[in-house]
Amino acid sequence: MADIKNICVIGSGSMGHQIAMLCALGGFQTILQDIEKQALKQAEAKLHDRMADWVRKGKVSQEAKEAAFSRLAFTTDLEEAAKEADFVIEAVVEKLEVKREVFRRLDKIAPPHAILATNSSTIVNSLIADVTSRPDQVCNMHFFFPPLVMDCVEVVMSSKTSEQTAQIALEVCEKINRTGVLLRKEISGFVANRILGALQREALQLYEQGIADYKDIDLIVTRALRHPLGPFQLFDLSGIDVIYYVMKQQYAETGNPEDQPSKIIEEKVLKGELGRKTGKGFYEYDEKGRIRQ
Repeated sequence: MADIKNICVIGSGSMGHQIAMLCALGGFQTILQDIEKQALKQAEAKLHDRMADWVRKGKVSQEAKEAAFSRLAFTTDLEEAAKEADFVIEAVVEKLEVKREVFRRLDKIAPPHAILATNSSTIVNSLIADVTSRPDQVCNMHFFFPPLVMDCVEVVMSSKTSEQTAQIALEVCEKINRTGVLLRKEISGFVANRILGALQREALQLYEQGIADYKDIDLIVTRALRHPLGPFQLFDLSGIDVIYYVMKQQYAETGNPEDQPSKIIEEKVLKGELGRKTGKGFYEYDEKGRIRQ
């Protein structure tokens, strides 16, 4: 762990930019990479807004905020981002072939000692690690959305992941003030998303069958089960396209018809109604991301 000084995060989307901020706050020299320059600019602006809010609320000092940003860099160049990395966290789109290509390139660029972690919420790392020359240094490091708020990280080993790799990933979690939980056996969706997925599938079926409106389902789940968000609110928060790709990947792995995306989810993706980020999903949102009444 003493050798882990430089962390590279690939993908500046809703997960990646916040993971990068956690790493910078944790004291690591951090580079956030994305192929889109505009995406990086938006990520940087969001982080400055979020950290300014944290300073106002007393969650972090002005000095700590400035120190974190001094450790955080942004680039569109994958080679620049990964060439000196000791630890890489990939957070690109939830598509297997995209991730495999990223890891194929990272394996050639990153130093031989570097650990390569995927933030995938569904795809087990053994489906990715075989494109590298270091499968023992590959693991899942699944953060939960939004990473700057949610404490838990699922660290998942494949049969080839070394004990050292897993322990270093857990120590990185500790350094960035997140609770790492080690899973020594792979399964698509891991623990949290398998439990959550069962609830979401049931909620979609109840809605499709006309048993209850999606708003009423959310109301029952938040009031009776005491969940902070109902399943349809969570769809909108996570991004309905993300949910769609996760379901597609799970179906590809399991062949179970129950894992296929529902027609409602597919229709939302085709319409571009992806949730808060597009202003409309199951709910409609104002410019501040609040549900319109």
